[in-house]
Amino acid sequence: MLKIKSTGLCWLWVTVIILLLDRTTKYFAQKYLLAYYALPILPSFNLTLSFNKGAAFSFLNSAAGWQVWFFGCIAAIVSVGLIIALSRISSRNRLLCIALSLIVGGALGNLWDRITYGYVIDFIQLYLSDYYWPTFNIADSAICLGAMLLLLNALKKTND
Repeated sequence: MLKIKSTGLCWLWVTVIILLLDRTTKYFAQKYLLAYYALPILPSFNLTLSFNKGAAFSFLNSAAGWQVWFFGCIAAIVSVGLIIALSRISSRNRLLCIALSLIVGGALGNLWDRITYGYVIDFIQLYLSDYYWPTFNIADSAICLGAMLLLLNALKKTND
């Protein structure tokens, strides 16, 4: 029998927190923000509700609709694969477990949107002068942070 406490599965609480933060912030974004209207919060930071049928940075956003299911399937397959990986990793490998848990949380957060709405809800807009970064959400941030931690973990391993 699998001992969850000794495997990376004990870090899935990180995934749950990301899912809760993602769902909560998207709920409030839909409830209180007007679509495609920038609400200035701080210099270089707006809240702007937008809807993305594509992948990161609106890649394939304007395709005929197949991309929603395609990216949804990828998110589901990757999530299952990473959960299996977590079940095979020692819980003491904290950096790797947290990285994978963040990625799973982000992938599942955006998968939820794709299944429920047919698009991903984005609302965080950063900019510098006239350059605007593509609008994103908490799930996207978790995936990026998880990827950076994976890279850090790999670099750490090569230096050991």
